[in-house]
Amino acid sequence: MNRRAFLMSSVALLALPARADMPRLLSSEPFGPDTVRALARDRAARPFMLRDPVPQAWQDLTYDQYRKIWFNTSKAVWAGADLGFEMDLFHPGLYFPRAVEIDVVQGDTAHRLAFDYSLFDKTDMAPELPLDETMGYSGLRLRHRFPDEQNYREFCVFQGASYFRAIGAAQAYGLSARGLALRTGDAEGEEFPDFVQLWAEEPVPGDDAITLHALLDSPSVAGAYRFVIRPGAACEMEVEATLYPRVDLDHVGIAPLTSMFLYDQTNRPRFDDFRPAIHDSDGLLMWNGNGEMLWRQLANPVALQVSSFIDDAPRGFGLMQRAGRLSDFADLEANYHLRPSLWIEPGEDWGRGVVRLVEIPSDREIYDNIVAYWRPRDPLPAGQEARFSYRMTWGDAARRRRDVARVLDTHLGRNFEGDRWLAAIDFAPHEALEGDLAGIAIQIASGSSDVSDGTLQRNPETGGLRLAFTFDPGTAPLSELRAELRRDGRQVSEVWLYRWTAA
Repeated sequence: MNRRAFLMSSVALLALPARADMPRLLSSEPFGPDTVRALARDRAARPFMLRDPVPQAWQDLTYDQYRKIWFNTSKAVWAGADLGFEMDLFHPGLYFPRAVEIDVVQGDTAHRLAFDYSLFDKTDMAPELPLDETMGYSGLRLRHRFPDEQNYREFCVFQGASYFRAIGAAQAYGLSARGLALRTGDAEGEEFPDFVQLWAEEPVPGDDAITLHALLDSPSVAGAYRFVIRPGAACEMEVEATLYPRVDLDHVGIAPLTSMFLYDQTNRPRFDDFRPAIHDSDGLLMWNGNGEMLWRQLANPVALQVSSFIDDAPRGFGLMQRAGRLSDFADLEANYHLRPSLWIEPGEDWGRGVVRLVEIPSDREIYDNIVAYWRPRDPLPAGQEARFSYRMTWGDAARRRRDVARVLDTHLGRNFEGDRWLAAIDFAPHEALEGDLAGIAIQIASGSSDVSDGTLQRNPETGGLRLAFTFDPGTAPLSELRAELRRDGRQVSEVWLYRWTAA
């Protein structure tokens, strides 16, 4: 009997769910702490096989047709069980031609969920579709009943390739993360691993976190992931990733982040739009092994550009959204001012490597064009297990140095005479910047531009300081700029970095 026939026969045996608040089940298997690692290790030892797509009619759904079918949250996993968490399911099709198997773990047993069309609502205009209880779902959504609230609100989604995203309690969805990045920005093209199976551990009453497991697979690598996800004002995830490369991975991205930056004050003239800025993130923040806090202002270049920040034992990095006022965007629908930052904090010494930033040209806000990740210096050898752990913080709660002033804004344009470029950097109010400005040393550097001495002024609106200087790149096609503030030889501001390009 083949696998599909076996699973179809299992439906009859498991037609009654393990609990009344569970969808129908296909099968049940033992599950333990090493189950997913064993599955990943076994896959990596065999040639990669692309899983079957869902029936063609599901793949052929148009965008409008796909949206005419949606999950009925009253039928969520654990609905009515008063566990503090509920889980919704996404149907496949359209952008998700290959479904994901989803299990619910109760104790030491994993129960495979059948695809159940009765869990979804639809309009009268929804097309007739073939049904197959074994075809799986495209992903899942987690909801939580926050303190002093009656309803469950979503805070996390896993859907598509190895993508997932989360938000704090008062935020709107913005940037995403991935399980793994492979060859991002390389000329031969990028490889996108998939989460092919997900396991959600059933919480118990009083739990403040939910645990999710994921099996990753691609032609180059298989992997096992464990996420402990804790919703709150900021959503925190403790991640354990175990990788089993099929080939030597010489360009692998650990903890990859994906975001969108179209424009802000630095490149506003290129876009004919009523809004002053459009972005999910405005900067890459890095806390390097030397203890420096580096702020790299994001750009939307006219040609692909890649930046690598060499480091040893990084303390953290992330894509941040520091513009946090509605007036920063003047957009009443997209809520860019409510979109989260995402901070990565290694759980162990990651050794030598680079934080890599990829900036892709973009002309519309619907495209993610920013990628950041940690690239180890040494390749991950085929046939050897590699483990990484890290904490993800979705929200403005990065574990960073508090003894330095943050960069708030970067303004860029021609000076009054029009013969040089002028950069104005606003720093947040900070006790290290109080007192006599004469005691603050300005350090500005560029490898290819003539830079002026900087001037400091207090910004009456922000309450912090503004550093302004001019630079002339001459005929250079690009110029790397660096600026920081020091007092008594000590860093008192983040190090501001920017790549100016002539085009």
